[in-house]
Amino acid sequence: MEHTRRFTVVIFLALHCLCVFAPFHFNWPAFWVAITLYVATGLGITLCYHRILAHRSLRLPKWLEYFFAYCGVLSLQRSPIEWVSTHRYHHQFTDTKKDPHSPIQGLWFSHMGWMLDNRRGQFEEELGGLKNVEDLRKQPFYRFLLRTNLLHSIALGGVLYAVGGFPFLVWGMGVRTTFFHHATFLVNSVGHMWGNKAWNTGDMSTNNWWLAIIVFGEGWHNNHHAFDYSARHGLEWWQVDFTWYTIRFLQAIGLATDVKVPTETQKQRKASNGRIMATQN
Repeated sequence: MEHTRRFTVVIFLALHCLCVFAPFHFNWPAFWVAITLYVATGLGITLCYHRILAHRSLRLPKWLEYFFAYCGVLSLQRSPIEWVSTHRYHHQFTDTKKDPHSPIQGLWFSHMGWMLDNRRGQFEEELGGLKNVEDLRKQPFYRFLLRTNLLHSIALGGVLYAVGGFPFLVWGMGVRTTFFHHATFLVNSVGHMWGNKAWNTGDMSTNNWWLAIIVFGEGWHNNHHAFDYSARHGLEWWQVDFTWYTIRFLQAIGLATDVKVPTETQKQRKASNGRIMATQN
């Protein structure tokens, strides 16, 4: 899988290089294009990839599920099948040597080093490959996205350049994608090293309010590991969870069904004696 690693490195370098031009090619239309795409593609990951596909925390009509999944593809975080497979292994082997991206192997590794590791392909095969996502592999749409993942972002880049020139490309692809990449990567790294632990989860997961803001509620990571089936990650009223607000809106208009949240009894079983600080082992 050396060619895959090199390809990943090229993509990351290209996106970061585009960011270098951001101060010199700023305009307000490009900025708002980046914000709009950040929200759309971000929800594609947090709402669809994560809470719908990986954990089945709620259901949407297939057309809407597929729409959000397509938005997630445009975040350049791999196809739904690949992303969900990795995430399910993360929960199966959280903070052990079999965890695909645990900080027990270092901050850099958990942040993005695991994606650049030339042993990644072999490691994933040893875990079982894509056998843990048969539910998605049965669906032609997700198999199509697996085969054509990168092409959709290339097409989006072409459209942005055609509509708004280099500023739209820099902000709509470079800045937007790079910022969201690192925001979600921080959940894997910082979200398992520093922060508050409200629940007895048996792992290193933590809650971080500032991370929750930039990644639409995913920063309440200790909450998530305590109740991974829950569609709501910000379990307290003051815990900002933009993805949950979106789910509640979809539920109110009849589009989101079978929305799962933990009961008070389930919370009591997981409750920690006070809030403690997580430390790296």
